[in-house]
Amino acid sequence: MIAFILRRIAQAIAVLLTVSLIAFSLFRFVGDPVNQMVGQDTTVEQRAAIRQELGLNDPIALQFGRFVWKAAQFDFGISYLNKQKVSKLIAERFPATMELALVSALFALFAGIPMGVYAGLRPHSWLTKLFQTVSLVGISLPTFLIGILLIFIFPVTLGVLKSFGRQGVVDLGWWSTSFLTVAGWSSIILPAITLGLFQMTLIMRLVRSEMMEVLRTDYIKFARARGLTSRAINFGHALKNTMIPVITITGLQIGSIIAFAIITETVFQWPGMGLMFLQAVQTVDIPIMSAYLLLVATLFVLINLIVDLLYVAVDPRIRISGRPA
Repeated sequence: MIAFILRRIAQAIAVLLTVSLIAFSLFRFVGDPVNQMVGQDTTVEQRAAIRQELGLNDPIALQFGRFVWKAAQFDFGISYLNKQKVSKLIAERFPATMELALVSALFALFAGIPMGVYAGLRPHSWLTKLFQTVSLVGISLPTFLIGILLIFIFPVTLGVLKSFGRQGVVDLGWWSTSFLTVAGWSSIILPAITLGLFQMTLIMRLVRSEMMEVLRTDYIKFARARGLTSRAINFGHALKNTMIPVITITGLQIGSIIAFAIITETVFQWPGMGLMFLQAVQTVDIPIMSAYLLLVATLFVLINLIVDLLYVAVDPRIRISGRPA
């Protein structure tokens, strides 16, 4: 197990170095950093001094090594727009995005898996047809349109739940949370459903197809012949064997939730990293864009590592080498 973890960590470091090279290229070659930091009245001598101070005259390899070293210490420089440390800005927005992603993922799992199991066990019931219709809507409609529809139905028409912002926030030292107040939950429910609806649909359809496939296998027929109860067969044998692809998709989708929360955060004006990244793109704030790229890549790598470990835990047929037995 230790060798497996070390091998996966080495692969993760290689991926992060590749992403760091892309982020460094974005930082170094998309526009002139000095021009972004100074005004038009800055003299040529002052520009040259700033360039020397930033180390932009050093060899590219040295600049890249310094960029990676600082990134490893969570130092991404100063934001062009806010004139503050990028690490400080990210730390302020990080709790909002993580809480939104957590609620979205839990919504997708706790709604998608039961719906998929029911649809797999009773493929011809009216409730299954309703689930499939909902899943079709969830896949077909774009995220921003779902958000606008939810805002129109709940805050505008029914007068319940919040339509924008992160309200009822409580500071807990280094973390700010909206989980401790009613206003906080009222403001997070709609963006969480909007963000998690596609993932819920995906999980539901995946569980349904896997359950139907597993229930046709020989070992399930043998279990029925042995006289096992339907509960034991469906939930003790069939559901367990459907979990491997579900774990894979769920892990990757959690990364997607964090990375692609930009649209949802924009529609609901949720003050997370996605909204900050969009504002950085609009103002060509390269340090924030580079930091966001690296942070998202790190989250994806960590999630993939956790998924690989869960593979081994769930299915003993998978060897530590990562190849099926």
